[in-house]
Amino acid sequence: MEVDDSQERQQWAQVHVRVDGRVQGVGFRWFTRERALTLGLTGYVRNLPDGAVETVAEGPTAALDEFVSHVHHGPPMSRVLSCQASTPVPPTGEYDDFDIRH
Repeated sequence: MEVDDSQERQQWAQVHVRVDGRVQGVGFRWFTRERALTLGLTGYVRNLPDGAVETVAEGPTAALDEFVSHVHHGPPMSRVLSCQASTPVPPTGEYDDFDIRH
């Protein structure tokens, strides 16, 4: 059975995540990008001036759930103190890839 493209698109969403703790200088952005690409997500990750990391991801809702779980744990050298994920919203479709922003 073929899935209607519009039906498949309705199962997509966007999520915004802010991660606090020891998350800069430990490979967190590279870890996040790798996980996102493995899960077929698009969006970006970047360091924030206050020491946190911000990521916006779009893709299938199940993949987003898995992504947030991975981000919550972070790479081995990180220490995540808090991981705040927004309620999923409709995707914008503005991202073609998952980028590390500087």
